[in-house]
Amino acid sequence: MTRVLVTLLLGLAACAGPARFTVGDRAAVLDVLEHQQAAWNRGDLLGYMDGYARTPELVFTSGAKIRRGFDEAYAAYQKRYGADKSGMGKLAFEILGVQSAGADGAIVLGRWRLTETPNAGSGVFSVILERRPEGWRIVHDHTSSDPL
Repeated sequence: MTRVLVTLLLGLAACAGPARFTVGDRAAVLDVLEHQQAAWNRGDLLGYMDGYARTPELVFTSGAKIRRGFDEAYAAYQKRYGADKSGMGKLAFEILGVQSAGADGAIVLGRWRLTETPNAGSGVFSVILERRPEGWRIVHDHTSSDPL
């Protein structure tokens, strides 16, 4: 009887098929970026960082520098923007595309624009998000600035 039950369960699992990246997943991924933008614009750097996975495996590249781990990425943001919330300015994202990377991954391509700050600028970004126990989080961020 146990053998029949195991065979039946394995058969049902095979019929279920692989998990898929759904419309709801796409919305959840975009929600991460919307929350980041809102947190930034209210001067909440830690709230902005909540979009990133709190892991040493996080990779963040910008300005020809590679930062590894949540702590290093957060320290870089604090150094540049953390002293004064008013210096963070206003951030806007333009999402150019969302592509699934399997059932539990997504790649977002977009443009960013930062205004109302001495650190104003604009550029492009691509982020890879992973479905994690705490929800979708960025695990890899590559950001570049437009030429001056």
